[in-house]
Amino acid sequence: MPIGPLKRKPKGPRPISLALQGGGAHGAFEWGVLDRLLEEEGLEIQAVTAASAGAMNAVCLAQGLLEGGADGGRAAAKARLESYWRQVNRNGGRNVFGDTSIWTNAFAGGADWLKNTPGWRLAETFALSLSPYEFNPFNLNPLHDILEAEIDFEALRQRSPIKLYIAATAVRTSRAKVFRDSELTVRHIMASACLPQLFQAVEIDGEPYWDGGFLANPPLWPLFYDKTPDDILVVTLNPFVREETPKTPGEIMDRLNEITFNAALASELRAIAFVQKLLDEGLLKDNARGRYRRMLLHAITADKPLADLSLASKFDTEWSFLTDLKARGRLAADAWLGDCLTKVGVSSSLDLRVGFP
Repeated sequence: MPIGPLKRKPKGPRPISLALQGGGAHGAFEWGVLDRLLEEEGLEIQAVTAASAGAMNAVCLAQGLLEGGADGGRAAAKARLESYWRQVNRNGGRNVFGDTSIWTNAFAGGADWLKNTPGWRLAETFALSLSPYEFNPFNLNPLHDILEAEIDFEALRQRSPIKLYIAATAVRTSRAKVFRDSELTVRHIMASACLPQLFQAVEIDGEPYWDGGFLANPPLWPLFYDKTPDDILVVTLNPFVREETPKTPGEIMDRLNEITFNAALASELRAIAFVQKLLDEGLLKDNARGRYRRMLLHAITADKPLADLSLASKFDTEWSFLTDLKARGRLAADAWLGDCLTKVGVSSSLDLRVGFP
């Protein structure tokens, strides 16, 4: 049953915007989603809004599309994404996503049986008590070097083939900041992925920034106020629903992390649902109706594909794990295409009236 008013079936490739969540190494799931979507000739990605790991996937996608041009952009984008994640794997030994448990792993050798003991938790507590200004005074971050090697930011600023919206959190004002493709540098992407427990704040134009996922994971509102496709496909990395109540300290922290990084997105989706209700029921005055745009919402969620993974796995950069995540992403995207591609440009496949996902 269609959700909301129907539109005419579009001619040619169906334009769409992507909204990519952040989530460390779990971003390889988005890699798989993008890899599959790029094979679908009936779909055209025209804009991406993203935070953290999603921001890195976004600039890799744009870089590949730019390199390949009109004829080979899709293949080049697939290659660029794989190149980036290979570099993440190769630099994983340098703690590429900043897991503070590197210190406890060094002493325990990563022995799984130790991770639920009081001694292990005490060691992790000690590691978390250290500021990144203390345990990483030189502010080393291998992701900076990887991005500089993979992305020509000057070229993207001048002629990005897709619109980019990259979120960060302004530390002093506690406001979400969205950077556009015309201003992006490697520092903007690093700011979007800056977890404050692990990395020093990234300063841009005198303002320190932390991870965009705190306040916009990812931001949807730029897509409403700019000339972008009416369809938005949200790709999440943090499960919204878990059936079991967490009970161990690790499980509790994992679930709290997921809830925290889903909060901003859930809030935006509730606001969209409210506006759509006003539009559907004709409750807006004529002078207000034209200021609101009807968007068509779709989603590929992490609830089932990533339900078996813990917070700790967001720091796992083993190639076998990353490629497993890619395979999960491809399967999820393939299922979505089979169920929902025909709805793109016509109607929403995500029913916000019954909640999200």
